[in-house]
Amino acid sequence: MTAELVFSGRSLRHSLRDGESLLLAILLPVMLMLLFTFVFGNAIDSSGGYVNYIVPGIVLLCAGFGASSTAVYVANDMKRGIIDRFRTMPLRANAVLTGHVIASLLRNLLATAIVFLVALLLGFRPEAGPAGWLGAIGLIALYILAITYLFAAIGLAAGSPEAANGYGFIILFVPYLSSAFVPVETMPEWLQWVAANQPVTPIIESIRGMLMGTSLGEHLGWALGWCGLVLVIAVAWGGWLFRTKSGRR
Repeated sequence: MTAELVFSGRSLRHSLRDGESLLLAILLPVMLMLLFTFVFGNAIDSSGGYVNYIVPGIVLLCAGFGASSTAVYVANDMKRGIIDRFRTMPLRANAVLTGHVIASLLRNLLATAIVFLVALLLGFRPEAGPAGWLGAIGLIALYILAITYLFAAIGLAAGSPEAANGYGFIILFVPYLSSAFVPVETMPEWLQWVAANQPVTPIIESIRGMLMGTSLGEHLGWALGWCGLVLVIAVAWGGWLFRTKSGRR
């Protein structure tokens, strides 16, 4: 794991130098949580408990915002030619991507912790015990891992950092078409099937169930399955793209 550790350290140093991206990855979800809680909250749930409903969705949005920067970092590496230097070294093709992903995972877990702290200040009152918290954090980490690998592969596939940022921005809309902010059954009938069967909804419902003590049903199985599927596809796609674009075979 020497190569992975070296590239992880490199990515973390880049993150510290690019503090604005980390700050935005934290501020944007927090601002959305404030907006939905204080502007739309009473209209959706007049009892004042809307913050308990939206926190799982905000956490996944936070993860998405943080992971999207990985696509830009990887695309910058490709554009600046440093990959041509790496290709001469005896290292695994996935080591470069893994370094970006590990650094992103650590950044996102920090941002997630801050979002949870702000949510508690706003009145978020989970009913989970230690097992529930561990399960929720584990699922969040798995989601971050899967989506970050996907963004890393997108960064390799994109023709420029600007294009990588644009593709990532499209993916960030997926949580809005889920049960993150409103129950699926309140949506138009033609939209309910899409929202109920897309990957983010079972992940959100699983986190919500673990934190709020509600029934998980089949959501957890689907959540783990979707995360595993995205992760496997992203790792394979990213490795193939790296070998192809860097001339490695």
